[in-house]
Formats: sequence, structure tokens, C-alpha cells
Amino acid sequence: MKKSHAVTILGRELSVRSSAPEAKVKAVEAFVNGKLQEIGAALRSGDAQLVLTLALLNASEELLELRSLREQDALVDSRISTIIAELEAV
Repeated sequence: MKKSHAVTILGRELSVRSSAPEAKVKAVEAFVNGKLQEIGAALRSGDAQLVLTLALLNASEELLELRSLREQDALVDSRISTIIAELEAV
């Protein structure tokens, strides 16, 4: 069941609905704010839209890399299972 949670991003309070526990929502909030602070500190411009866009690009890159690694792990697991089955058949 989804529950409303109050989070603050870039000083703006938002209400989000999630089925995740409060602690997980707070962890996501802290992660997002940390990324935004990190990127904002590296920019001379205080443009919030630019900071948000760059943070989204960074998080998306990390997500895609993790998905790729997971797919590679699945392929390796499959190959190992095949090798084990072949060895057991001998």
C-alpha cells in the first residue's frame, strides 16, 4: 500500500507516494540531495535546472552501468551452470 511521504529536495518540500518504508524514502532523499550538492558545488552557475539535469544524467549513467553489469553476471552464471552440468554428465 502506498503512503505519502514528505521529502525536501533543493529546499522545496514535496509530497511523494511510495510503498517503500520511511527509512528507504529518507535514504533516497539523502542520496538525491547529496548528488545535487556535489554537482552544485562543482558549478559556478546556481541554475537549479542545470544542477538537476546533470544529477539526472549522472544517476542514469550509474543505473545503466549497473544494469549492464547485472546482465554480464547473468551471462557468466548461465555459462558456469552449463559447464557444471557438462562436468556432471561426464
